[in-house]
Amino acid sequence: MPPELTVLVLAALVQVVTFVAYAIPANIELGSGYTMSARDREPTRQMSDRTARLGRAMTNMFEGLILFGIAALVIHTTNQSTGYTTLLAWIFLAARIAYVPAYAYGLHPGRSIIWVIGFGVTVLMLIAALF
Repeated sequence: MPPELTVLVLAALVQVVTFVAYAIPANIELGSGYTMSARDREPTRQMSDRTARLGRAMTNMFEGLILFGIAALVIHTTNQSTGYTTLLAWIFLAARIAYVPAYAYGLHPGRSIIWVIGFGVTVLMLIAALF
């Protein structure tokens, strides 16, 4: 498998781990009655700050995966994989792995710096796919 697609699959697995890290405490804190419902109204209990941050990190990862996935798939399908695009892909993965705990523990400005790195390498991959 090309390295960019390997990284895409690994990033998806990071998303799975992030989901589990969020879902377990959210179910405990909100109660299964709410989490298994249609969620038509706000919960009567509140999540802890860390659990809520994990939920936002998970949502952010979905957003990041969309752009990275486009970049990885275009690079692969157009046979443009290079050492440069491979390096960018691995930096993206490292940034996403670091982003989850940085967000969960409220590290700032570290979380934002990590996000910019991941977003920046994704943009560079998209630009590389054009040439």
